[in-house]
Amino acid sequence: MSSAVAIKCAAILGATGVALGAFGAHGLKNVVTDPERLKTWDMASRYQLVHAAALLAFSATGRHSRSVVGLWTAGVTMFSGSIYLLVLNRDAFRPLGPVTPLGGLCMIGGWLALLALP
Repeated sequence: MSSAVAIKCAAILGATGVALGAFGAHGLKNVVTDPERLKTWDMASRYQLVHAAALLAFSATGRHSRSVVGLWTAGVTMFSGSIYLLVLNRDAFRPLGPVTPLGGLCMIGGWLALLALP
């Protein structure tokens, strides 16, 4: 996967991570009153932003790896995305519960894929 694709993925994850983090800090309190759910939202946005920064840093190395970029992008989308939806409406999105740990495994897999790079 090219550095350009990794940069675009990082930009999308970074921009949406900032927006969703800001919403969690300012607008979500009008929708969700449970402090634990608010902390969970914050954690999801932090994981998203950390992996956006990691993708950007990885792309700056000039190395190419479909595994790293794909696993991180898919992992953040599944992990953070499912958490956002579950925080907003746990009952409606309950079937997405198993997606969260799969996303976490993908993120871990992306980090481990770095070990396989030459």
